[in-house]
Amino acid sequence: MKKVLAVLLAALMLVAFAACGGSGDTTTTTDANTTNGDAAKVYTVGICQLVQHDALDAATEGFKKALIAELGEANVKFEYQNASNDPAACATIVNKFVSDKVDLIMANATPALQSAVAATKEIPILGTSVTEYGVALEIDNFTGVVGGNVSGTSDLAPLDQQAQMIIDLIPDAKTVGLLYCSAEPNSAYQVKVVKDYLEGKGLTVKDYPFSDSNDIAAVTTSATQNCDAIYIPTDNAAASSTGIIDGICRPAKIPVIAGEAGICSGCGIATLSISYEKLGEVTGKMAAQILKGEADISTMKIQYDQDVVKMYNKTICDELGITIPEGYTALS
Repeated sequence: MKKVLAVLLAALMLVAFAACGGSGDTTTTTDANTTNGDAAKVYTVGICQLVQHDALDAATEGFKKALIAELGEANVKFEYQNASNDPAACATIVNKFVSDKVDLIMANATPALQSAVAATKEIPILGTSVTEYGVALEIDNFTGVVGGNVSGTSDLAPLDQQAQMIIDLIPDAKTVGLLYCSAEPNSAYQVKVVKDYLEGKGLTVKDYPFSDSNDIAAVTTSATQNCDAIYIPTDNAAASSTGIIDGICRPAKIPVIAGEAGICSGCGIATLSISYEKLGEVTGKMAAQILKGEADISTMKIQYDQDVVKMYNKTICDELGITIPEGYTALS
């Protein structure tokens, strides 16, 4: 009988111990980022940036700043990767983001966007520093909405106004060279628009495409020998090689009109440019809307920075003896 009572007592103790243990397992832990016992969502955002230069860097920083402001620093984690101007590396980076199941991908520059679109149809993708989405993604009759899991912001400034700057600032120019990377479809799009505009004004226009940084010096030298002025569109390869371009154009006294401020600060006399930091901020606000479920990316229009500014490079203008009219802001 004693043995039976001992067994029963042991069993009762085990049941009581298990009950205490079960109660501890179901307790919800809360912290400063929880509400009503539900843990706050921490979003992981993958950032693939094609190459390091001022414009793209500013877009990335603006994006991060805006998203942190919208979600809170504790609620967003960034996985930043730079592809060092290698489109193949972009594909590797975004495929890793997909395998990591990030909540959103920010693709900074066209090759990054193209790689992201090829990698996933599920994870939301926002592009930035992309000039023309219809060209980049081969969408015929593009109306401003990509659809599916893709949207973003464009760095396209009014190309006709950029082209007119050549006529206004270099009135004696008869032949204009268009210097751009043939591997960047958005660059080809920009130079076509500029070429049509300038030819319509009676100027002679010649294309000077380079394949990569290995032949940019030779192509630039050829352009300076045959042209009175050079136009460089928003072009990542050119932006990464402004030192080479400036080292050839400035001694040859050939002025350069640039598609964006970063290129202009490195080798140009003037530009009609947007703020890439503001562009990144717009992209960050779009990301917050998507992550919080406040917007459907499939219906989000591509956004543009409407605040374009005329800027000039005082150092190069002074050296080339070019007088800049009122209405231009000096690059810092």
